[in-house]
Amino acid sequence: MSKYHFIAIGGSAMHSLAIALKENGHEVTGSDDTIFDPSLTQLQKAKISPNQMGWYPEKINQNLDGVIVGMHAKKDNPELLAAQKMGVPLFSYPEFITHYAWNKTKVVIAGSHGKTTITAMVLHVLNYHQKSVDYMIGSQLDGFDNSVYLSENNEFILLEGDEYLSSPIDSRPKFHHYEPQIALISGIAWDHVNVFKTQVDYNYQFKIFIDSVTAGGVLVYNEQDDILREMVTESQNTIRKEPYSILDHSIKEGVTYIDTDEGSIPLGFFGKHNLSNLSGAKWICQLMGIDEDDFYQAIVTFRGASKRLERLVSGTTSCLFKDFAHAPSKVKATTQAVKEQFPDSKLVACLELHTFSSLDPTFILHYRHTLEKADLPIVFYDPEALKIKNRIPVGAEEIFQAFDLPELMVFTKPKKLKKHLLELDYHKSVLLMMSSGNYGGLEWEDLKARLSCY
Repeated sequence: MSKYHFIAIGGSAMHSLAIALKENGHEVTGSDDTIFDPSLTQLQKAKISPNQMGWYPEKINQNLDGVIVGMHAKKDNPELLAAQKMGVPLFSYPEFITHYAWNKTKVVIAGSHGKTTITAMVLHVLNYHQKSVDYMIGSQLDGFDNSVYLSENNEFILLEGDEYLSSPIDSRPKFHHYEPQIALISGIAWDHVNVFKTQVDYNYQFKIFIDSVTAGGVLVYNEQDDILREMVTESQNTIRKEPYSILDHSIKEGVTYIDTDEGSIPLGFFGKHNLSNLSGAKWICQLMGIDEDDFYQAIVTFRGASKRLERLVSGTTSCLFKDFAHAPSKVKATTQAVKEQFPDSKLVACLELHTFSSLDPTFILHYRHTLEKADLPIVFYDPEALKIKNRIPVGAEEIFQAFDLPELMVFTKPKKLKKHLLELDYHKSVLLMMSSGNYGGLEWEDLKARLSCY
């Protein structure tokens, strides 16, 4: 048994790792200044929630086998300073994963978008066929108690490879640490502009990742992404390179079918971006020992990752979807997917600009025409959120110019947005809500009740 202490244990990834280590028989402690649900409840259930909030250097001692530092901590965190002074082993989240899984075959799913869905697809298929693997994924999945699982004996560890920074004292992207034997990249689209100031800088992180794949390993990549395809082609890394693209498919009465040697198979999800994700997931599963027929048998029961194009309610002629989307490429792909799936329905697409990237006055220009497939495009952003993030104010006129859609509606007040959405006629309509936030506190039950009436 080892002893680990978490600085900023309340983070979505941090608390899941802490719980996984506790379940694996290790002694775990942690600190944080604020912890929100669901992290708080899950930590309490695991009996590793801090007794009181705050930072306590006395928790750091020489008996610890490691201190794991989350992004929420600051460089001058008292516990971090104490650990540095004592020389206790310090790890960022990805560093620790790599350290813990040193003897496993690492499978890393990377990309600006789609990585959570692909990882979820692979896990679903493996779980369906009772093939146990270690894993770390960025979303809670149906059928899995925790988003992190660690064991002593599993051959593989499946990791969602995030390109964001590792910790306050480690400015490398997380996925640079893993050095996988098997890797996938779903595509590259500039994101995290608060860290990567130019698209060239952002793209370069993926070049480093490609070169970090272990010599003799395998890289699976989306060949329909021009930037990625060129990057993979130019890489001198001595690895096997396997391209994938969208599988042949058809749409009949609102259901997507993929074409296989055994005939057409219905899917519980839709959209060209998800069909591309499916193709990549199939490759990864085959590399992990699942043959094609077994993959198809399992994937028909997959209903999507949580918050990824999730159907919240269906009325007689209406649907409400919620999608964790904010990057321009994902917004465009999701909007197009819903319109193609329901071509005879009016599409109301509501996007919240919530992240550092989406509220950047320069980056916002990348949203041009991303909502053009919507019959009624709506954008919401909260000026108060800009103040909290210390961002440059963005005016409604800048939003109109960026999206370049004459029918666009812009809301900056949560109550006005809610009032408008609840007054719309949803007969033969689909409402698509896209955000990584919550629209200033939108009450989803009211919206679900409204849609279910149609």
